[in-house]
Amino acid sequence: MKKKTVRDIDIKGKRILMRVDFNVPMKDGVVQDDTRIKAALPTIQYVIDQGVRSLVLVSHLGDPKKDAKKSREKAVATGKPFDEDTFIAANSGKYKMAPVAARLSQLLGKEVQLAPDCMALQTKLMVEKLPQGGILMLENTRLHKEETSKDEFEREKMGKILAQYGDVFVNDAFGSAHRAHASTETVAKYLPAVAGFLMEKELDYLLEKVVNNPARPFVAIIGGAKVSSKIAVLESLLTKVDRLIVGGGMAYTFLKAKGLSVGGSLVEEDMIDTARTILQKAYESHIYLYLPIDHIVTTEFSPDAEAKHVARGNIEPTQMGMDIGPLTIEKFKGALRGAHTVFWNGPVGVFEFPKFATGTMSLAKAISELPDCVTVIGGGDSVAAVNQSGVADKISHMSTGGGASLELVEGKVLPGVAALLDK
Repeated sequence: MKKKTVRDIDIKGKRILMRVDFNVPMKDGVVQDDTRIKAALPTIQYVIDQGVRSLVLVSHLGDPKKDAKKSREKAVATGKPFDEDTFIAANSGKYKMAPVAARLSQLLGKEVQLAPDCMALQTKLMVEKLPQGGILMLENTRLHKEETSKDEFEREKMGKILAQYGDVFVNDAFGSAHRAHASTETVAKYLPAVAGFLMEKELDYLLEKVVNNPARPFVAIIGGAKVSSKIAVLESLLTKVDRLIVGGGMAYTFLKAKGLSVGGSLVEEDMIDTARTILQKAYESHIYLYLPIDHIVTTEFSPDAEAKHVARGNIEPTQMGMDIGPLTIEKFKGALRGAHTVFWNGPVGVFEFPKFATGTMSLAKAISELPDCVTVIGGGDSVAAVNQSGVADKISHMSTGGGASLELVEGKVLPGVAALLDK
Protein backbone atom coordinates (compact mmCIF):
# COMPACT_ATOMS: atom_id res chain seq x y z
CA MET A 1 0.00 0.00 0.00
CA LYS A 2 1.24 3.50 -0.85
CA LYS A 3 -0.02 5.11 2.36
CA LYS A 4 1.67 4.92 5.75
CA THR A 5 0.02 2.80 8.42
CA VAL A 6 0.15 2.99 12.18
CA ARG A 7 2.96 0.42 12.19
CA ASP A 8 5.14 2.73 10.08
CA ILE A 9 5.57 5.37 12.82
CA ASP A 10 6.63 5.43 16.47
CA ILE A 11 3.57 6.00 18.66
CA LYS A 12 4.94 4.97 22.06
CA GLY A 13 4.05 7.55 24.70
CA LYS A 14 1.97 9.59 22.26
CA ARG A 15 -1.69 10.60 22.30
CA ILE A 16 -3.60 8.88 19.51
CA LEU A 17 -6.73 10.31 17.90
CA MET A 18 -8.42 7.51 15.94
CA ARG A 19 -11.34 7.85 13.55
CA VAL A 20 -13.38 4.65 13.59
CA ASP A 21 -16.63 3.68 11.89
CA PHE A 22 -18.96 2.73 14.73
CA ASN A 23 -22.10 3.66 12.80
CA VAL A 24 -23.82 0.46 13.93
CA PRO A 25 -27.52 -0.49 13.88
CA MET A 26 -29.27 0.36 17.15
CA LYS A 27 -32.64 -0.53 18.66
CA ASP A 28 -33.96 0.70 22.00
CA GLY A 29 -30.46 1.78 23.03
CA VAL A 30 -28.86 -1.59 22.26
CA VAL A 31 -26.27 -2.36 19.57
CA GLN A 32 -27.88 -4.84 17.17
CA ASP A 33 -24.76 -5.75 15.15
CA ASP A 34 -21.23 -5.15 16.44
CA THR A 35 -19.43 -6.20 13.23
CA ARG A 36 -17.97 -2.74 12.66
CA ILE A 37 -16.82 -2.46 16.27
CA LYS A 38 -15.04 -5.81 16.06
CA ALA A 39 -13.47 -4.81 12.73
CA ALA A 40 -11.61 -1.96 14.47
CA LEU A 41 -10.32 -4.09 17.37
CA PRO A 42 -6.98 -5.12 15.76
CA THR A 43 -5.92 -1.48 15.34
CA ILE A 44 -7.21 -0.45 18.77
CA GLN A 45 -5.44 -3.35 20.48
CA TYR A 46 -2.20 -2.67 18.58
CA VAL A 47 -2.23 0.97 19.66
CA ILE A 48 -2.83 0.02 23.29
CA ASP A 49 -0.02 -2.58 23.18
CA GLN A 50 2.44 0.03 21.90
CA GLY A 51 2.28 1.86 25.22
CA VAL A 52 0.57 5.04 24.03
CA ARG A 53 -0.21 7.89 26.41
CA SER A 54 -3.93 7.82 25.52
CA LEU A 55 -6.40 6.82 22.83
CA VAL A 56 -9.32 9.03 21.79
CA LEU A 57 -11.90 7.42 19.50
CA VAL A 58 -14.05 9.45 17.10
CA SER A 59 -17.11 8.26 15.18
CA HIS A 60 -20.51 9.26 13.88
CA LEU A 61 -23.71 7.34 14.55
CA GLY A 62 -26.67 7.77 12.26
CA ASP A 63 -27.39 10.95 10.35
CA PRO A 64 -29.42 13.49 12.40
CA LYS A 65 -29.51 16.08 9.61
CA LYS A 66 -30.76 13.56 7.04
CA ASP A 67 -33.45 12.33 9.43
CA ALA A 68 -34.45 15.91 10.19
CA LYS A 69 -34.75 16.67 6.47
CA LYS A 70 -37.17 13.77 6.00
CA SER A 71 -39.26 14.88 8.97
CA ARG A 72 -39.25 18.46 7.73
CA GLU A 73 -40.62 17.33 4.36
CA LYS A 74 -43.44 15.45 6.11
CA ALA A 75 -44.20 18.44 8.33
CA VAL A 76 -44.31 20.85 5.37
CA ALA A 77 -46.63 18.48 3.49
CA THR A 78 -49.08 18.51 6.40
CA GLY A 79 -48.69 22.21 7.20
CA LYS A 80 -47.08 21.59 10.61
CA PRO A 81 -44.25 23.73 12.04
CA PHE A 82 -40.79 22.15 12.20
CA ASP A 83 -37.53 23.05 13.94
CA GLU A 84 -34.42 20.99 13.22
CA ASP A 85 -32.72 21.59 16.58
CA THR A 86 -35.89 20.62 18.46
CA PHE A 87 -36.23 17.46 16.35
CA ILE A 88 -32.63 16.35 16.95
CA ALA A 89 -32.86 17.09 20.68
CA ALA A 90 -36.10 15.09 20.96
CA ASN A 91 -34.52 12.14 19.15
CA SER A 92 -31.01 12.48 20.57
CA GLY A 93 -31.13 9.08 22.24
CA LYS A 94 -30.80 7.24 18.93
CA TYR A 95 -27.64 9.20 18.09
CA LYS A 96 -25.79 8.76 21.40
CA MET A 97 -22.56 6.75 21.60
CA ALA A 98 -23.05 5.35 25.14
CA PRO A 99 -24.20 1.86 24.02
CA VAL A 100 -21.28 1.69 21.58
CA ALA A 101 -18.77 2.65 24.28
CA ALA A 102 -20.25 0.02 26.59
CA ARG A 103 -20.01 -2.69 23.91
CA LEU A 104 -16.42 -1.76 23.06
CA SER A 105 -15.53 -1.88 26.75
CA GLN A 106 -16.91 -5.43 26.92
CA LEU A 107 -14.96 -6.54 23.87
CA LEU A 108 -11.69 -5.02 25.11
CA GLY A 109 -12.11 -5.98 28.74
CA LYS A 110 -11.02 -2.43 29.51
CA GLU A 111 -12.83 0.75 30.57
CA VAL A 112 -13.85 3.09 27.77
CA GLN A 113 -14.81 6.51 29.04
CA LEU A 114 -17.40 8.57 27.17
CA ALA A 115 -17.18 12.32 26.61
CA PRO A 116 -20.49 14.21 26.63
CA ASP A 117 -19.46 16.11 23.50
CA CYS A 118 -16.67 16.16 20.94
CA MET A 119 -15.92 19.90 20.90
CA ALA A 120 -16.53 21.14 24.45
CA LEU A 121 -13.90 22.39 26.90
CA GLN A 122 -14.94 19.57 29.24
CA THR A 123 -13.86 17.07 26.58
CA LYS A 124 -10.37 18.57 26.39
CA LEU A 125 -10.10 18.33 30.19
CA MET A 126 -11.19 14.68 30.07
CA VAL A 127 -8.48 13.94 27.50
CA GLU A 128 -5.84 15.58 29.70
CA LYS A 129 -6.97 13.59 32.76
CA LEU A 130 -6.94 10.19 31.07
CA PRO A 131 -4.72 7.68 32.89
CA GLN A 132 -1.72 6.16 31.09
CA GLY A 133 -3.15 4.06 28.25
CA GLY A 134 -6.69 5.31 28.93
CA ILE A 135 -9.41 5.26 26.28
CA LEU A 136 -11.99 7.97 25.66
CA MET A 137 -14.80 7.85 23.12
CA LEU A 138 -16.17 11.16 21.91
CA GLU A 139 -19.86 11.81 21.43
CA ASN A 140 -21.33 11.52 17.92
CA THR A 141 -19.53 13.90 15.55
CA ARG A 142 -22.67 14.45 13.47
CA LEU A 143 -24.39 16.18 16.34
CA HIS A 144 -22.31 19.16 15.17
CA LYS A 145 -23.08 20.85 11.84
CA GLU A 146 -19.36 21.52 11.33
CA GLU A 147 -18.67 17.81 10.77
CA THR A 148 -20.46 17.60 7.42
CA SER A 149 -20.53 21.29 6.50
CA LYS A 150 -19.70 22.24 2.92
CA ASP A 151 -18.06 25.37 4.32
CA GLU A 152 -14.35 24.61 4.61
CA PHE A 153 -13.88 27.14 7.40
CA GLU A 154 -16.56 25.47 9.54
CA ARG A 155 -14.94 22.06 9.02
CA GLU A 156 -11.54 23.50 9.90
CA LYS A 157 -12.94 24.87 13.15
CA MET A 158 -13.94 21.36 14.20
CA GLY A 159 -10.82 19.76 12.74
CA LYS A 160 -8.55 22.03 14.81
CA ILE A 161 -10.46 21.23 18.00
CA LEU A 162 -10.25 17.47 17.37
CA ALA A 163 -6.53 17.77 16.62
CA GLN A 164 -5.98 19.09 20.17
CA TYR A 165 -6.78 15.60 21.50
CA GLY A 166 -3.89 13.78 19.84
CA ASP A 167 -0.32 13.82 18.60
CA VAL A 168 -1.03 11.35 15.77
CA PHE A 169 -4.21 10.80 13.75
CA VAL A 170 -5.08 7.23 12.77
CA ASN A 171 -7.92 6.78 10.27
CA ASP A 172 -9.47 3.32 10.43
CA ALA A 173 -12.92 4.37 9.17
CA PHE A 174 -12.97 3.20 5.56
CA GLY A 175 -16.77 3.41 5.50
CA SER A 176 -16.49 7.21 5.85
CA ALA A 177 -13.33 7.72 3.79
CA HIS A 178 -15.28 8.93 0.76
CA ARG A 179 -16.56 11.93 2.75
CA ALA A 180 -14.54 15.13 3.16
CA HIS A 181 -15.72 15.62 6.74
CA ALA A 182 -14.01 17.34 9.64
CA SER A 183 -13.21 14.08 11.44
CA THR A 184 -12.13 12.13 8.34
CA GLU A 185 -10.14 14.57 6.25
CA THR A 186 -9.84 18.06 7.77
CA VAL A 187 -8.22 16.94 11.04
CA ALA A 188 -5.45 15.28 8.99
CA LYS A 189 -4.22 18.78 8.05
CA TYR A 190 -3.13 19.37 11.65
CA LEU A 191 -1.68 16.00 12.72
CA PRO A 192 0.53 13.32 11.15
CA ALA A 193 -2.12 11.03 9.60
CA VAL A 194 -1.77 7.29 8.96
CA ALA A 195 -4.05 4.36 8.18
CA GLY A 196 -5.26 1.76 10.64
CA PHE A 197 -5.22 -1.94 9.84
CA LEU A 198 -8.83 -2.09 8.66
CA MET A 199 -8.23 0.81 6.28
CA GLU A 200 -5.08 -0.94 5.07
CA LYS A 201 -6.96 -4.19 4.45
CA GLU A 202 -9.78 -2.44 2.58
CA LEU A 203 -7.35 -0.64 0.28
CA ASP A 204 -5.30 -3.78 -0.28
CA TYR A 205 -8.29 -5.81 -1.42
CA LEU A 206 -10.29 -3.17 -3.26
CA LEU A 207 -7.45 -1.24 -4.88
CA GLU A 208 -4.79 -3.87 -5.39
CA LYS A 209 -6.79 -7.10 -5.83
CA VAL A 210 -9.89 -5.69 -7.58
CA VAL A 211 -9.05 -2.41 -9.33
CA ASN A 212 -5.34 -2.49 -10.14
CA ASN A 213 -4.30 -6.12 -10.43
CA PRO A 214 -7.18 -8.62 -10.40
CA ALA A 215 -6.40 -12.28 -10.99
CA ARG A 216 -8.26 -13.40 -14.11
CA PRO A 217 -10.88 -14.31 -15.06
CA PHE A 218 -12.44 -11.37 -13.19
CA VAL A 219 -16.23 -11.51 -12.69
CA ALA A 220 -18.31 -8.71 -11.15
CA ILE A 221 -21.88 -8.96 -9.86
CA ILE A 222 -23.80 -5.71 -9.55
CA GLY A 223 -27.30 -5.76 -8.10
CA GLY A 224 -29.54 -3.54 -6.04
CA ALA A 225 -32.53 -1.43 -6.91
CA LYS A 226 -31.41 1.37 -9.21
CA VAL A 227 -29.19 1.80 -12.25
CA SER A 228 -28.79 5.51 -11.40
CA SER A 229 -26.79 4.71 -8.26
CA LYS A 230 -24.47 2.29 -10.08
CA ILE A 231 -23.82 3.94 -13.48
CA ALA A 232 -20.24 4.97 -12.70
CA VAL A 233 -19.25 1.62 -11.22
CA LEU A 234 -20.79 -0.28 -14.16
CA GLU A 235 -18.91 1.86 -16.68
CA SER A 236 -15.67 1.46 -14.73
CA LEU A 237 -16.04 -2.31 -14.41
CA LEU A 238 -16.59 -2.67 -18.16
CA THR A 239 -12.95 -1.64 -18.59
CA LYS A 240 -11.73 -4.20 -16.05
CA VAL A 241 -13.86 -7.36 -15.95
CA ASP A 242 -14.08 -10.42 -18.14
CA ARG A 243 -17.73 -11.06 -17.29
CA LEU A 244 -20.40 -8.80 -15.75
CA ILE A 245 -23.57 -10.04 -14.03
CA VAL A 246 -26.43 -7.58 -13.51
CA GLY A 247 -29.31 -8.53 -11.18
CA GLY A 248 -31.74 -7.06 -8.68
CA GLY A 249 -34.27 -4.35 -9.45
CA MET A 250 -31.83 -2.60 -11.78
CA ALA A 251 -31.89 -5.57 -14.16
CA TYR A 252 -35.44 -4.68 -15.24
CA THR A 253 -34.30 -1.33 -16.63
CA PHE A 254 -31.78 -3.25 -18.76
CA LEU A 255 -34.37 -5.79 -19.84
CA LYS A 256 -36.79 -3.04 -20.87
CA ALA A 257 -33.94 -1.38 -22.77
CA LYS A 258 -33.69 -4.63 -24.74
CA GLY A 259 -37.40 -4.38 -25.59
CA LEU A 260 -38.59 -7.10 -23.22
CA SER A 261 -41.77 -7.00 -21.15
CA VAL A 262 -41.09 -6.36 -17.44
CA GLY A 263 -44.67 -5.77 -16.26
CA GLY A 264 -44.85 -3.67 -13.13
CA SER A 265 -41.25 -4.35 -12.12
CA LEU A 266 -39.03 -1.53 -10.91
CA VAL A 267 -37.82 0.46 -13.91
CA GLU A 268 -36.07 3.83 -14.10
CA GLU A 269 -37.55 5.20 -17.29
CA ASP A 270 -34.97 7.99 -17.49
CA MET A 271 -32.16 5.40 -17.32
CA ILE A 272 -33.28 3.24 -20.25
CA ASP A 273 -31.05 5.04 -22.76
CA THR A 274 -28.15 4.78 -20.31
CA ALA A 275 -28.77 1.03 -19.98
CA ARG A 276 -28.72 0.71 -23.78
CA THR A 277 -25.39 2.55 -23.88
CA ILE A 278 -23.89 0.22 -21.27
CA LEU A 279 -25.14 -2.83 -23.18
CA GLN A 280 -23.58 -1.46 -26.36
CA LYS A 281 -20.26 -0.76 -24.62
CA ALA A 282 -20.20 -4.31 -23.26
CA TYR A 283 -20.83 -5.67 -26.76
CA GLU A 284 -18.11 -3.51 -28.31
CA SER A 285 -15.64 -4.46 -25.56
CA HIS A 286 -16.41 -8.19 -25.94
CA ILE A 287 -17.56 -8.32 -22.31
CA TYR A 288 -20.38 -10.79 -21.77
CA LEU A 289 -23.08 -9.03 -19.73
CA TYR A 290 -25.42 -11.49 -18.02
CA LEU A 291 -29.06 -10.59 -17.31
CA PRO A 292 -31.84 -12.72 -15.76
CA ILE A 293 -33.54 -15.23 -18.09
CA ASP A 294 -36.37 -16.11 -15.71
CA HIS A 295 -38.00 -14.54 -12.68
CA ILE A 296 -39.94 -15.06 -9.49
CA VAL A 297 -42.82 -12.58 -9.65
CA THR A 298 -45.76 -11.44 -7.51
CA THR A 299 -48.65 -9.03 -7.83
CA GLU A 300 -47.78 -7.10 -4.66
CA PHE A 301 -44.62 -6.05 -2.82
CA SER A 302 -45.10 -8.14 0.31
CA PRO A 303 -43.17 -10.88 2.13
CA ASP A 304 -46.26 -13.09 2.02
CA ALA A 305 -47.25 -12.45 -1.58
CA GLU A 306 -47.95 -15.48 -3.76
CA ALA A 307 -44.89 -16.21 -5.89
CA LYS A 308 -44.94 -17.39 -9.49
CA HIS A 309 -42.14 -18.48 -11.82
CA VAL A 310 -42.10 -16.94 -15.32
CA ALA A 311 -39.68 -16.85 -18.23
CA ARG A 312 -38.00 -13.66 -19.38
CA GLY A 313 -40.34 -11.46 -21.37
CA ASN A 314 -43.45 -13.10 -19.93
CA ILE A 315 -44.01 -10.83 -16.93
CA GLU A 316 -47.62 -9.64 -17.03
CA PRO A 317 -48.60 -5.98 -16.46
CA THR A 318 -49.91 -6.77 -12.96
CA GLN A 319 -46.76 -8.65 -11.95
CA MET A 320 -43.41 -7.45 -10.61
CA GLY A 321 -40.07 -9.22 -10.43
CA MET A 322 -38.92 -10.05 -6.90
CA ASP A 323 -36.07 -12.53 -7.45
CA ILE A 324 -34.14 -14.30 -10.17
CA GLY A 325 -35.50 -17.69 -11.21
CA PRO A 326 -33.80 -21.13 -11.05
CA LEU A 327 -32.57 -20.99 -14.66
CA THR A 328 -30.92 -17.63 -14.01
CA ILE A 329 -29.30 -18.96 -10.84
CA GLU A 330 -27.67 -21.73 -12.88
CA LYS A 331 -26.67 -19.29 -15.62
CA PHE A 332 -25.04 -16.92 -13.12
CA LYS A 333 -23.28 -19.85 -11.44
CA GLY A 334 -21.91 -20.80 -14.83
CA ALA A 335 -20.58 -17.27 -15.31
CA LEU A 336 -18.75 -17.59 -11.99
CA ARG A 337 -17.05 -20.91 -12.75
CA GLY A 338 -13.32 -20.60 -13.19
CA ALA A 339 -13.22 -17.04 -11.81
CA HIS A 340 -10.09 -16.05 -9.89
CA THR A 341 -11.48 -12.68 -8.77
CA VAL A 342 -15.10 -11.86 -7.89
CA PHE A 343 -16.44 -8.48 -6.80
CA TRP A 344 -20.07 -8.37 -5.64
CA ASN A 345 -22.18 -5.37 -4.69
CA GLY A 346 -25.96 -5.48 -4.36
CA PRO A 347 -28.44 -8.35 -3.90
CA VAL A 348 -30.11 -9.91 -6.96
CA GLY A 349 -33.57 -10.07 -5.39
CA VAL A 350 -35.64 -8.75 -2.49
CA PHE A 351 -33.56 -10.84 -0.10
CA GLU A 352 -34.99 -9.18 3.03
CA PHE A 353 -38.14 -11.22 2.30
CA PRO A 354 -37.19 -14.89 2.91
CA LYS A 355 -39.47 -16.09 0.11
CA PHE A 356 -37.47 -14.02 -2.39
CA ALA A 357 -33.97 -14.57 -1.03
CA THR A 358 -33.19 -17.78 -2.92
CA GLY A 359 -31.27 -16.12 -5.75
CA THR A 360 -29.09 -13.97 -3.52
CA MET A 361 -28.38 -16.80 -1.06
CA SER A 362 -27.56 -19.22 -3.88
CA LEU A 363 -25.04 -16.79 -5.34
CA ALA A 364 -23.45 -16.24 -1.93
CA LYS A 365 -22.99 -19.99 -1.54
CA ALA A 366 -21.65 -20.37 -5.09
CA ILE A 367 -19.11 -17.58 -4.57
CA SER A 368 -17.95 -19.07 -1.26
CA GLU A 369 -17.20 -22.39 -2.96
CA LEU A 370 -15.03 -21.02 -5.79
CA PRO A 371 -11.53 -22.54 -5.59
CA ASP A 372 -8.42 -20.33 -5.78
CA CYS A 373 -10.53 -17.18 -6.02
CA VAL A 374 -10.27 -13.78 -4.36
CA THR A 375 -13.83 -12.92 -3.35
CA VAL A 376 -14.65 -9.36 -2.31
CA ILE A 377 -18.08 -8.24 -1.10
CA GLY A 378 -18.54 -4.51 -1.63
CA GLY A 379 -20.36 -3.56 1.57
CA GLY A 380 -24.00 -2.70 2.18
CA ASP A 381 -26.80 -5.23 1.70
CA SER A 382 -24.43 -7.71 0.06
CA VAL A 383 -22.58 -8.11 3.35
CA ALA A 384 -25.87 -8.64 5.19
CA ALA A 385 -26.85 -11.28 2.64
CA VAL A 386 -23.55 -13.14 2.98
CA ASN A 387 -23.84 -13.05 6.77
CA GLN A 388 -27.37 -14.44 6.56
CA SER A 389 -26.25 -17.20 4.21
CA GLY A 390 -23.70 -18.41 6.78
CA VAL A 391 -20.69 -18.39 4.44
CA ALA A 392 -18.97 -15.20 5.62
CA ASP A 393 -15.95 -17.15 6.87
CA LYS A 394 -15.33 -18.44 3.33
CA ILE A 395 -15.20 -14.98 1.74
CA SER A 396 -11.79 -13.32 1.23
CA HIS A 397 -12.94 -9.84 2.24
CA MET A 398 -16.23 -8.19 3.17
CA SER A 399 -15.96 -4.41 2.96
CA THR A 400 -17.23 -2.22 5.79
CA GLY A 401 -18.03 0.61 3.38
CA GLY A 402 -20.63 0.24 0.64
CA GLY A 403 -20.41 3.78 -0.73
CA ALA A 404 -16.66 4.02 -0.22
CA SER A 405 -15.99 0.67 -1.91
CA LEU A 406 -18.07 1.65 -4.95
CA GLU A 407 -16.33 5.00 -5.32
CA LEU A 408 -12.94 3.30 -5.08
CA VAL A 409 -13.90 0.80 -7.78
CA GLU A 410 -15.25 3.70 -9.88
CA GLY A 411 -11.75 5.15 -9.79
CA LYS A 412 -12.46 8.09 -7.51
CA VAL A 413 -9.95 9.46 -4.99
CA LEU A 414 -11.32 9.13 -1.46
CA PRO A 415 -10.67 12.31 0.60
CA GLY A 416 -10.06 10.36 3.80
CA VAL A 417 -7.41 8.27 2.05
CA ALA A 418 -5.78 11.10 0.12
CA ALA A 419 -5.23 12.98 3.42
CA LEU A 420 -2.99 10.21 4.80
CA LEU A 421 0.81 10.38 4.66
CA ASP A 422 2.47 8.67 1.70
CA LYS A 423 5.12 6.06 2.32
